[in-house]
Amino acid sequence: MLRVLQSLVVCLCLLGVAHAAFPGNLWAADTTEIAEGYAATPSGYYLPATPLPSTAPAGTRAVAPQSGDLSVPAATTPSGYAVTPSGYATTPAGAARTPSAYTPGAYTGQGGGYAATGGSTPGGYATTPSGYAVTPSGAVGSYPRAGAVRPLFPETAPRQPAPVLSGVPTPYDTAGAKKKNKFEGFSFDGGDGKPGDVFDIIVVGNQRIEASTILSYMDIEIGDSISQSRLNQALKTLYGTGLFSDVNIVRDGDTLVVQVSENPIINRLVFEGNDDISDETLESEIQLRPRVVYTRSKVQNDTKRILELYRRSGRFAAKVDPKVIKLPENRVNLVFEIREGGVTRVERINFIGNRRFSGSTLQGVILTKEKRWYRFFSSDDTYDPDRLTFDRELLRRYYLKNGYADFRVVSAVAELAPTKDSFIITFTLEEGNRYRVGAVEVTSLISELEDKNLIAEVASEPGDWYDAEDLEETINNLTDYAGQFGYAFVDVRTRVKRDREKHALDINYIVNEGPRVYVEEINIFGNKRTLDKVIRREFKLVEGDAFNTAKLRRSQQLVRSLGIFERVEVTNTPGSGPDRTVINVEVAERATGELSIGAGFSSTDGPLGTSSIRERNLLGRGQDLKLAFSISGKTQEIDLSFTEPYFLDRNLAAGFDIFRITKDLQTESGFDEESIGFILRAGYRVIGDLRQTWNYTLRRDELTDLSATISRFISDRRRDTTTSSVAQTLTYDQRNDRVDPSDGYLLQLTTAYAGLGGNVNFFSTVGTAAVYYPIAPQWVGSIGGRVGKIIGLGEDVSIADRFFVGGDNLRGFENSGIGPRDISTEDALGGNEFFTLQAELAFPIGLPKELGITGNVFSDIGTLTGIDDSGSSLVDKDSIRASVGAGFAWRSPFGPVRLYVAHAVLKEDFDETEVFRFSFGTRF
Repeated sequence: MLRVLQSLVVCLCLLGVAHAAFPGNLWAADTTEIAEGYAATPSGYYLPATPLPSTAPAGTRAVAPQSGDLSVPAATTPSGYAVTPSGYATTPAGAARTPSAYTPGAYTGQGGGYAATGGSTPGGYATTPSGYAVTPSGAVGSYPRAGAVRPLFPETAPRQPAPVLSGVPTPYDTAGAKKKNKFEGFSFDGGDGKPGDVFDIIVVGNQRIEASTILSYMDIEIGDSISQSRLNQALKTLYGTGLFSDVNIVRDGDTLVVQVSENPIINRLVFEGNDDISDETLESEIQLRPRVVYTRSKVQNDTKRILELYRRSGRFAAKVDPKVIKLPENRVNLVFEIREGGVTRVERINFIGNRRFSGSTLQGVILTKEKRWYRFFSSDDTYDPDRLTFDRELLRRYYLKNGYADFRVVSAVAELAPTKDSFIITFTLEEGNRYRVGAVEVTSLISELEDKNLIAEVASEPGDWYDAEDLEETINNLTDYAGQFGYAFVDVRTRVKRDREKHALDINYIVNEGPRVYVEEINIFGNKRTLDKVIRREFKLVEGDAFNTAKLRRSQQLVRSLGIFERVEVTNTPGSGPDRTVINVEVAERATGELSIGAGFSSTDGPLGTSSIRERNLLGRGQDLKLAFSISGKTQEIDLSFTEPYFLDRNLAAGFDIFRITKDLQTESGFDEESIGFILRAGYRVIGDLRQTWNYTLRRDELTDLSATISRFISDRRRDTTTSSVAQTLTYDQRNDRVDPSDGYLLQLTTAYAGLGGNVNFFSTVGTAAVYYPIAPQWVGSIGGRVGKIIGLGEDVSIADRFFVGGDNLRGFENSGIGPRDISTEDALGGNEFFTLQAELAFPIGLPKELGITGNVFSDIGTLTGIDDSGSSLVDKDSIRASVGAGFAWRSPFGPVRLYVAHAVLKEDFDETEVFRFSFGTRF
């Protein structure tokens, strides 16, 4: 029995020792009273110091831990106090005090301290505005974070003996919170790499960037268990922000120290030595800007970009040296010192493998040119890798157009000379055989479209040399033809069969109804200034329409023809469903404001000058506003014009002109003429390329400075006239270029009626026709003519309204050189009927194509007759006049230059002729 009692006592002792080491669950009781045996937290919660009964005290679990109440395993201080996670002991009253025999490892800057919920701690210590208690050393506590919520879980703590308080709390030291951290400027060992909990995080070295911002990048929070690999990832993340030049992350026990060195801020960015490329261009291409964080990687990237810009402009010897000037407050000035060097030009272009076409012919096909002295206004002889890529495509198109279906460019190599001042470019070609078109068939899989009707839309015929452009044209023709019958979804495919022995290509066009696809959305990008509606109104497709490739191509052409965009790219991408497509329109705007000044000389008008200011995209609405002045030895003119291309949001171009024109006609007719008035005009598209324009003109004409020897047929007539007229013009224009056409034709008919007021009554009509035909490369034949008639309604036609022929419309004759004339005074009187016909052949004269110099031979015929007057001194013959001649035209950088000599082979004795005519003009 005694042994049993002894064993029982030993067990009880062992249980007591075990319970002292492991007292059980630690609870937070929700009461403001300090119960005996409980240690209170700063927020009024208390922790049991003795084992809890089977039933815990009322409110033993809080809904969520309060700030500063996180239950953690407690260590034992030398004085026997239970310490908080920051290393400070907690008294039974809940105040954070200095243990009597314990010196906590508090940092002199940040860290340490126990959190309070606000106000004063139970021990009387001051709290920070955020509710954190201040530690005895004066540092602001950083653990736990205000409002942090931790999962509720029971913890264990050793039983503590009754505490002996130190009595007097340490006062709050305001200067202590501002002391420099003792870790700043040092590196630390990262530890043994084993995972460990972090109870404090210190950020040092930051000047502009808040510590909270740095911590947010790291993705590490207090209380996390971290390893060396996680620290390495945080280090990479901080470096990846580009905000820091140096970062150090180390562990010191349960404290994480993050030391950073911030990258400086750019104060100014300067370019020095750049003459070829402006500062604005360079700034638009680089990433760095003032008030942006400076990083070495960005400087390196911008240096490469600047060098690339100079290489694209042909300066491969350019060098860029970035310089950094340090300033106070961690700022720098960044200077890019540029040495541009000379232009690296193309010394020679070689072609290898070309048997059919000579090297000089192929050089005329590509854009890149060899260095020549006369190319000082061109950059075509500078090396550009993008241009070289396009040259490969141009060569491919040229050979495919001429029947070489197997052609390919094997390589295009540009070799830079050791001196970096020239390139040698070598194209290696594989021409293959030349093919003719064999059998041509059209197979229609649509019952309503018969093969025999579709064959008429094929652009090539059997026996023709194969031309890849004919295939594309045929596909467009077939698509458009099917669209006329309501088939918006047509899939045209080509099946080509090669006969390598006969060198022939059999082509079969297969027409099938394609999948039904509708336009879901039209997106427009790149128009910073131009309104969306200016682009949308040119589109032949709108959202909801059946998708049509022909209409899409036509829409792209119409947007380009506006003349306000440098580049127009139209693509389509899949939409939200298989039957939906999205059209994307990307444009690059060009400068639409023009200030031009012109000067020149004419053999008829003498010195001349022009000046104009024009905006072709007024307020981004596509409107055209122009004010022009011109003056010469013969003519002075001022003109203000405005055009709204879509008046009232309809396909109606409307505008007006206000003008004043003064002409010196002393030599031709013995008087000066002054015209002042305005024109109201409106034009619209009738169908396809057929356009009609209406205008109303109110004009006052006055004859002044009549010569003493002026013809009586002029002096006896009314000298002042007021014309109120309405006119219409029908135009069908199929020319490939309105300024310098080489293919296509033009038809135009103008009729006018005067008598809606004023003192002039007449009806006139003028017809114009011209056709241009390319005979060979750079050989263009053309023939054009005009015919006109004016009829006075109840009165004679005044001299201001008559036609005059000669000069540019009938070469070999002076201005007003033919037609009715008063032989006593040699004054030209004009006529009521005329016609002219001009035939011309333009051809190269052996000079490089890019010079823009062409020769021409021509023959002109014409006549002018009909006048309401009669008299012995008046001569009027309706005979044909004719001339032949030759000359040249130069599309110079300063403007068009024309020179020709002509000889009148058919003329009347009273006609005025000329042999030489020269004109020169410029615009800059």
